[in-house]
Amino acid sequence: MLGSREMSDSKPRKVFFSRQLPGVALDRLAAEADVTIWPKADAPTPDELSDVVRGCDAILTLLSDAVDGRVMDAAGPQLKVISNYAVGYNNIDLAAAKQRGIQVGNTPDVLTDATADLAATLMLAASRRVAEAADDVTSGRWQNWEPAGLLGVEPSGKTLGIIGMGRIGKALANRMVGGWKMNLIYTSRRDQTDVNESLSGRRVELDELLRESDFISIHVALCEATRKLIDAEAFAKMKSNVVLVNTARGEIIDQDALLDALDTCKIFTAGLDVTTPEPLPASHPLVQHQRCLILPHIGSATTTARSAMTEIAVDNIIAGIQGKSLRCPVTL
Repeated sequence: MLGSREMSDSKPRKVFFSRQLPGVALDRLAAEADVTIWPKADAPTPDELSDVVRGCDAILTLLSDAVDGRVMDAAGPQLKVISNYAVGYNNIDLAAAKQRGIQVGNTPDVLTDATADLAATLMLAASRRVAEAADDVTSGRWQNWEPAGLLGVEPSGKTLGIIGMGRIGKALANRMVGGWKMNLIYTSRRDQTDVNESLSGRRVELDELLRESDFISIHVALCEATRKLIDAEAFAKMKSNVVLVNTARGEIIDQDALLDALDTCKIFTAGLDVTTPEPLPASHPLVQHQRCLILPHIGSATTTARSAMTEIAVDNIIAGIQGKSLRCPVTL
């Protein structure tokens, strides 16, 4: 039951941050607690995380930080809140948190525009083979203007398939339908009347989306049902000129199947902001593939979005250590 972990006001509150965060919200937290920030560039290992959270009343984590019952128990019975610096929270064992009466918070809504902008950027950059073209310049392969060189595909008038019509999916649809006059189809648990009316969208099943789309952008949450949702069978249904973009979670795409699809020209190009693992080694075949543009998970990497995420994450921590409801709680 939430609130079961009482904390004595006679001791200073201790908070651990697994990374340094942008923004000025940390100044507010400094008045409430002693804050320790992980000093290394690499993320803490599970063992390191268990060691550094001992005695903490609150923990701020990233998606790359696995927080299970062992980490929670290592912190001790005074741990009251885990604030995840992300919309997702699949890195946290919610059942273990609920069992121990620990509140869990996330940072939704504020990164919608930044992530939708990046999805649009990946669509355009991958479809126009921007990474290949830039590499030709820096490597010295650019010798002259070739009429048939580096031909890409245009989004205007093409069909955009969005897998998961949530906030980010809608924001992307507004950009691509409004700006590039794309035809919109999407998958969703329910029919989106506003999308259908304002963007002439059409809700379809996944198989139809895979068959009809010229561009596909993934915006579903990671769960067992979506893990490796885009597998070899899915790629076999796509058009050979399709551009695939993923700014959601790396595990949603079967990367071996993606590599095969690129090698055998089952799809045209891919643009990824998320991979499995992260970082993907520089020697990985997908990183080396000319038709795969990979970015280092920068979907929310704008000053506006990241500062707003810090504000929410800090608000969650302050509320949690004071025994109050979180600003953005995750349902346990």
